[in-house]
Amino acid sequence: MLQRLRTTWVMPAARSRGSRKPLLAQRTRTAWLFLAPMLITLAAVALWPLARTIWFSFTDANINDPGVAQFVGLGNYFGEFGLFFNPNHTEGFWASDWGVSIANTLKFALASVLLETLFGLGVALLLNQEFKGRALVRAAVLVPWAIPTIVSAKMWGWMLHDQFGVINHLLLSAGLIDQPIAWTADPAFAMWTVVAVDVWKTTPFMALLILAALQTLPKDCYEAARVDGVHPLRVFWRVTLPLIRPALMVAVVFRLLDALRVFDLIFVLTSNNASTISMSGFVRREMVDNGYMGYGSAASTVLFLMIGLATILVMRLARSRRLEDA
Repeated sequence: MLQRLRTTWVMPAARSRGSRKPLLAQRTRTAWLFLAPMLITLAAVALWPLARTIWFSFTDANINDPGVAQFVGLGNYFGEFGLFFNPNHTEGFWASDWGVSIANTLKFALASVLLETLFGLGVALLLNQEFKGRALVRAAVLVPWAIPTIVSAKMWGWMLHDQFGVINHLLLSAGLIDQPIAWTADPAFAMWTVVAVDVWKTTPFMALLILAALQTLPKDCYEAARVDGVHPLRVFWRVTLPLIRPALMVAVVFRLLDALRVFDLIFVLTSNNASTISMSGFVRREMVDNGYMGYGSAASTVLFLMIGLATILVMRLARSRRLEDA
């Protein structure tokens, strides 16, 4: 009797597991079938160019005739004219053009992302409040972000012109300066001018992402805190900030990736001079202006690795904070 019951209950379960395997395999094949066009397109437009760039970084390819490139190994990285440990860098690595471009990129990325996060959080908290004309204000705030980067850079370039710019005219009229300032040419102001323009343009993007997170927060906890008389600043630190932290981290990661590969804004405003040249600007100069395709590809590969490393570090930091909160 016991054997009959075991056969009655175990055999259907075994048959059920056996029948699920072909169904799971069929679903897996169907999923790969639907993903195939996307994967092929991604390989064509991203993976293949990336692989070619990494390959060229180990050659002495020239843009005029890349087909005759010869393999030089790590020469573009550590050779006589390499990016790192170059004996020609008599004043040190950070005094070389590549070292300056890395320092400029990191300075720009950290300053712009930090300011955009703070200002974006403030704007999002303001727009999250109920007031008359809020929809109109939201639309107006998005205008700087909607303007193409090249257009906004040219616009600010004219406004910041040392002779004809309206910024200098207003400052001179107010008595704040006694002579025009070359905002985009003077090394003392050029980098911070670029940061200010980038903050003006991209703060709405951060505010939009943070505002979307604020709109999803439950209202009950805020009503309870208001009834209990909890200070609004304490509510922000204890309730609001922890709840919007995932969205905030996503916004920071997106902006950090954009900031590390910045090119167009700096190139249009400052013509890629030594005080503001970024890593992307260095790559463009070596590959296009100088024609050193292998050398520029090596710099591009290093930039790719830095962006990937930054993304991994930020995501791991966010994951560790999430585990601590759990």
